[in-house]
Amino acid sequence: MFTSVFGSVEAGIIYSLMALGVYLSFRILDFPDLTVDGSFVTGAAVAAIMISNGTNPFLASGMALVAGFMAGMVTGLLHTKGRINPLLSGILMMIALYSINLRILGKPNVPLSSEETVFTVFRSWFESLGIDEGLGAFLNTVGLSGFVPSTWSILLPMAIFVLVIKLLLDAFLKTEIGLAIRGTGDNEQMVRSFSVHTDWTKMIGLGLANGLVAFSGGLVAQYNGFADVGMGIGMIVIGLASVIIGEAIFGAKSVVRATLAVIGGAIVYRLVVAFALKVEFLEAGDMKLITAIMVIIALLIPKWVDSYKKFRQKRSRLKLNIQARATGKGGEQLAATKPDQ
Repeated sequence: MFTSVFGSVEAGIIYSLMALGVYLSFRILDFPDLTVDGSFVTGAAVAAIMISNGTNPFLASGMALVAGFMAGMVTGLLHTKGRINPLLSGILMMIALYSINLRILGKPNVPLSSEETVFTVFRSWFESLGIDEGLGAFLNTVGLSGFVPSTWSILLPMAIFVLVIKLLLDAFLKTEIGLAIRGTGDNEQMVRSFSVHTDWTKMIGLGLANGLVAFSGGLVAQYNGFADVGMGIGMIVIGLASVIIGEAIFGAKSVVRATLAVIGGAIVYRLVVAFALKVEFLEAGDMKLITAIMVIIALLIPKWVDSYKKFRQKRSRLKLNIQARATGKGGEQLAATKPDQ
């Protein structure tokens, strides 16, 4: 059980990069970008082919990010210069990327089980530095050795790396370009009045969003040990689920808090799916249904909470009105009886 929990946390951290990309496009830019399903596989395909051809896995992962950035830029180009509807431009790019990804892979599936990946490099570093042995000895001393995994070569490096990406993204969104991108999503007409070229801000924002998505795809391919042309199906729903769940649980009053909430939402989503699949009557094929139910619940809960708050406020105002009327009537009765005394 604990092994599956740690596995879910590992997967959630890796997928959180994809969720950050979805957050950029859907929340920051207010752009319903469906390119995600295609750019996720593009990152996986580029990383897998480069690694299988002997390229350094870190360089291959970086090139996956570049490929995703280019895909996002094309989506933005279709929308801004081609004047195509945002939803339709994302759908067109997603369809085009399926054929492109198949061309890159050369076949539907490329295995990476026997190749050097970023995670095998991390594992060798941990073994050479004795980090796993040190952590194992410490956990054995405190009596937790049977409840945690034997290796931390994925969880710790990826947690640190995702935190660095989060901080860089927060810093970028506070720069002049970042503020222009945020302003484009909030009020495009107002930003244009300040001589900001909103076409470029949209293309850069979509490029960064899909770059993060593709980077996550490259890491997921290395984590799973293969890249498949169909592995991106439903990624947009998973990304949205992570964003919505994170915002519902942790809040999103500021960008810094929102990006942290998205990462937390991705981890919570993976944990919920892992626990749901432990239920006897649920199967692996039910994961999409579970995701849809989670998104629906996450969307409805804030509305229910707001409705309950409004109901309580209305009820408290009604009580105050009744008390005020009762006090007023009492005062009138008291004033009427005073002359008799």
